[in-house]
Amino acid sequence: MRIKLPSGVKFILNTLTAKGKEAYIVGGCVRDTYLGRTPHDWDICTAALPEETISIFEQSGYEVIPTGLRHGTVTVLIKGQGYEVTTFREDGDYSDSRRPDSVKFVQSLQSDLARRDFTMNAMAYSPAAGLVDPFNGRKDIKNKVIRCVGRADSRFCEDGLRIMRALRFAAVTGFALEDYTRHAAWCQANLLGEIAWERKQKELVELLRGEYAGMVLRKYKDILVWVIPEIRPCFGFSQNNPYHAYDVWEHTVRAVETAPTQDIAVRLTLLLHDLGKPYCYEEDENGVGHFHGHGEVSQKIARQVLARLRFDTNTLEAVSELVGIHDRRFEATPKAVRKFVSQIGPEQYFRFLEVRAGDIRAQAPELVESRMEKVAKLRQIGEEVLLEKQCLSLRDLAVNGHDLIAAGMKSGPEMGRVLNALLDRVIEDPSLNEKNTLLELSRDV
Repeated sequence: MRIKLPSGVKFILNTLTAKGKEAYIVGGCVRDTYLGRTPHDWDICTAALPEETISIFEQSGYEVIPTGLRHGTVTVLIKGQGYEVTTFREDGDYSDSRRPDSVKFVQSLQSDLARRDFTMNAMAYSPAAGLVDPFNGRKDIKNKVIRCVGRADSRFCEDGLRIMRALRFAAVTGFALEDYTRHAAWCQANLLGEIAWERKQKELVELLRGEYAGMVLRKYKDILVWVIPEIRPCFGFSQNNPYHAYDVWEHTVRAVETAPTQDIAVRLTLLLHDLGKPYCYEEDENGVGHFHGHGEVSQKIARQVLARLRFDTNTLEAVSELVGIHDRRFEATPKAVRKFVSQIGPEQYFRFLEVRAGDIRAQAPELVESRMEKVAKLRQIGEEVLLEKQCLSLRDLAVNGHDLIAAGMKSGPEMGRVLNALLDRVIEDPSLNEKNTLLELSRDV
């Protein structure tokens, strides 16, 4: 199989080869090609030392940025596009469980490939040599297997985050972890406790975006507690409620796997939305379980989780809000929808509907259809409200502060109260959103 290379990549390979230096594309771009996916990054490895790579391309008039000389990496700019070129290397010890303490530049491609995490990432390719695959990565891809290069326990000891990477690849591809790799991941899951939260967050996000995220959440929950320990109380926690056919964790997994993958806020919300349930459980006189106030408790836990994992402020606020309101009930009427959209905004409203849909699909199967009908109705009304550009916020009002001042009102807190009262009236009755009508109403609200 020949790999179609971008012109910039082909130029770099040809230039290095012409100077007598072996050069290949390597890692993820080769893996993605054999998975039938379009590579996003093209990493190049070469026998040329970093200073040799810099000299070769600068002499040809190209800019080269020394982005990681210590680890043998430079970035060659071709028509404004950057391509990382890294010298073949062997890694020293990993005392910080992240980066090697030292690297040794070598002339052997196989030595370079031997230091990589998984066989499917330890393949290289060049037009001249074709596929170089000393660890049978292509065979593992064909067999849908994730296998460490060499000893799995050694690879994970070098960098414990590789355990999360294995789960992430499983969630994205649907592949199974090979027996030794799976055993080592379970036995060494505690290594994740030494990994920076930011790094775990990135792998978690990609895992949740994966088509097979549900399978991983279900099968490897005992590993994932090293990333989110708050999920453990949900394992096997029976809900004892006619609306639910599964325990809290199985319900969570089913909710996540039915959600759209485009918006990570939705999947994060569904992952965290019921974390408060084990702390709110009560049974009535008939033995039926209830979780009064679990949305608020889950919201507090979700904020702690998101902050610890170093999520950005926008994601933290959006997800924690959705967790807090995920079981909000209101009528499927234009007035109720306008009021709710005015409170949380259009983007959050449609996220809320996706969360509600995921939550419902993971409940008792016999109740799903009727409850989904209401979600569909709420979506339809929300789309109509936005299409008609109905008044949903202060900026949509036909009057503003300047208009009220011109009508004789003094600036200050009272003006804010009046504007919000007018917005409430317009949300109740959109026909009132006319300047003279609102000025008249402003005298009485």
